[in-house]
Amino acid sequence: MTREEKQLVIDGLVESFNNYQFVYVTDSSDLSAQDNNALRRMLHKHGVSMQVAKNTLIKKALEKSEQDWGELVDTLKGTTALLFASNPKASAVAIKDFRKKSEKPILKGAFIDSDIFIGDNQLDLLSNLKTKEELVGEVITLLQSPAKNVISALQSGGGTLAGLLKTLSEKEN
Repeated sequence: MTREEKQLVIDGLVESFNNYQFVYVTDSSDLSAQDNNALRRMLHKHGVSMQVAKNTLIKKALEKSEQDWGELVDTLKGTTALLFASNPKASAVAIKDFRKKSEKPILKGAFIDSDIFIGDNQLDLLSNLKTKEELVGEVITLLQSPAKNVISALQSGGGTLAGLLKTLSEKEN
């Protein structure tokens, strides 16, 4: 690989690191070409892109990017595949689905909104994260609940409320 080709790879990785808030570092070594293609298809269904690069190029790209990657740099050993997503749990869910048929890929680490998760034991935790849309939905449901209670109380006691208002208005005369 020429110096120019390496620089293109580094620049592409820097752009991906700066554009995606959710980056997973995995080990997909020992996967056959057929399994690797199946993994890429599954990741694509979940909206995740996968890029394999040399660890030295990844390290240089991490240094040039705008984030503090902390301990994630230490996970760059052996074969490394990077997963980029715009959903915090999409990569973890895809990995868990794929691992029903295979032992790989192994999660080395993840970068989720400036939080760093190290080790394959974090996969269950990451797959249970709530997306922004799920959290907004829960907040809206919680906010609607008191309003629904007030409306239903007013509707059920509508005759009583009207009677009270009529009585109060008649007392003033």
